[in-house]
Amino acid sequence: MADSPIDRRALPAGAEIHRWTAPDGWELRAFTWPAETKEVRGSILFQGGRGDIFEKYLESFAHWHARGWTITSFDWRGQGGSGRLTEARNCGHIETFDDYVRDLRAFHGEWIAGTPGPHVVMGHSMGGHLVLRAMVEGAIRPDAAVLVAPMLGFRKGLFGPFAERAARLLGGMGDSSRPAWKGNEKPYTTETRASLLTHDADRYADEIWWQTHGPEILTGPPSWRWVIEGFRSMRELAVNPRLKRMAVPLLMLVAKKDGLIDGAAALKLAPSLPDARIVTFGAESAHEILREVDSVRDRALGEIDLFLAARAQRS
Repeated sequence: MADSPIDRRALPAGAEIHRWTAPDGWELRAFTWPAETKEVRGSILFQGGRGDIFEKYLESFAHWHARGWTITSFDWRGQGGSGRLTEARNCGHIETFDDYVRDLRAFHGEWIAGTPGPHVVMGHSMGGHLVLRAMVEGAIRPDAAVLVAPMLGFRKGLFGPFAERAARLLGGMGDSSRPAWKGNEKPYTTETRASLLTHDADRYADEIWWQTHGPEILTGPPSWRWVIEGFRSMRELAVNPRLKRMAVPLLMLVAKKDGLIDGAAALKLAPSLPDARIVTFGAESAHEILREVDSVRDRALGEIDLFLAARAQRS
């Protein structure tokens, strides 16, 4: 990619971090970077994964912004800079994934009304799951959507096919808002957090830099309730009959060797979607495709650019 270098550890000129108030009064931290080119291309709402902060994606935001897109994002409720829902320090807790979808519905409605079209929603990991679920349920209706390593199934772990049952059992033994495990992104593994996310050490270090300089935005392990609700939401989405009627043009990027989520689950669900293009990556990509080494990231951005040129046109 011929992008100009960007300081991945500084807020870009023209961008703003602000607070957005959900209908129930909860404040979420949000990011807006209005397009500055003479011809505005449209607007992108980008939603990260579990524990993410929007600062992790400034490099990708700069790529789209340079092409005329207005960029918007917000930290999900209970993580990043959007507060905590449990007294457990930095634990990413949610009572139900329905709360995430309600926030997305309300934010999306205001975003559509206040930004130029066409409107594209992108989601990484948990964000990809929630974007797809919200579209299937009719909570949002963008002009096009991109899912990056969408969380549509967890990698099989210690309990194999009985993992959801085990989560309900273990989570039910005491306060389900307590952390489900300690520090790693994935329990019962010898893999480091870095190797699960990306092969690019410098891009991984950017996340640590942001967390060090703003400890309040650090989100640790999920709560047991988050795990239980994640299993439920993915299971129900996979069999939702409205998948076949979800007509929003969709690009799905899948890392087949993803160590965190099950890429096979995404590939299994994809044929149910009436208008979806699937692009796969092999062992060259870990979970964070847009924060991978240049060869992987450039291919991903190229696929997204081609998709947007073809499927996100001005009406």
